[in-house]
Amino acid sequence: MVPEQPLSNFESTSSKMSTITGKTSLVGLLGQPVNHSLSPIMHNAAYEEMGLDWCYVAMPCESKNLEKVTKALRYLDCKGLNITIPHKQEVLKSCHKLTEIANNIQAVNTLIPEKNHQWIGANTDLEGFLTPLKRHNLKDKNVIVLGCGGSARAVVMGLNSLNVKKVIIIGRNENSLGIFVKNMSNLFSKSNISIEGINIKELNISPYIEAADLIINTTPIGMNNKNTKEGNIPLGREIWDCLSSKTILYDLIYTPRPTNWLKLGQQKNCFIIDGLDMLVEQGAFSIRLWSGFNEVPVKIMKSSAEKHLMV
Repeated sequence: MVPEQPLSNFESTSSKMSTITGKTSLVGLLGQPVNHSLSPIMHNAAYEEMGLDWCYVAMPCESKNLEKVTKALRYLDCKGLNITIPHKQEVLKSCHKLTEIANNIQAVNTLIPEKNHQWIGANTDLEGFLTPLKRHNLKDKNVIVLGCGGSARAVVMGLNSLNVKKVIIIGRNENSLGIFVKNMSNLFSKSNISIEGINIKELNISPYIEAADLIINTTPIGMNNKNTKEGNIPLGREIWDCLSSKTILYDLIYTPRPTNWLKLGQQKNCFIIDGLDMLVEQGAFSIRLWSGFNEVPVKIMKSSAEKHLMV
């Protein structure tokens, strides 16, 4: 890990780095798709403010090429990488070692340069996820998590720190769901949190939705929608008829803003949270790990992303 340094170390830079030159270092995002991503907007705004001569680029990458691409980028002295859907678990194979959180979650969203052209795998999703929930008291509450991928792992780990009472994981693939619940249950063997998996194909989940205090969508369903088809809402529209106004809806998706699912929640008078704060905060944590600087211009990152969304 790079050591943390005070903000004053980069405040003395004579001019902000806004022009790409032969000295500019590469930072980036790997995933598929990535064309919707706001990460380049907010990261490059942060680097300019910090005086870092870095350029952040979103790079589409197929799963079959992931190991080769991450290896090549490390040899090119890339200063850091973010990893998004669908590679957060597959990229574990490309890591020389993992941080404790990444190892517990078994999902990586941040690669940190290591000596000998290797990568350290980290996960900043957990910290990013928790930020918008800090104002809510979720002790002994019931939570539903939609999906059981890499993002869901970070979410469930974060819920553990909030002392919730019960977590229901809803998925469609029985095998993936079973493995997920088993892994999470093993991690929480010494906690009082109850974790249960429900296959949407087998059980009526309406009673669980009605009783939930917080529901989190970790799936990509609803991303970049421009219409109101039922397929753009997780689990379909009708299943949410029993939604209670006391329930908080948290969608990790931030484009569109709000998603159709969150619009449905607004109609039910639910408190809604989109994924922008999580995106900004996890990105800021990544920058701290890559640069060694503790202070990152989070407000500038968020405002630049919001401005782009309004275009």
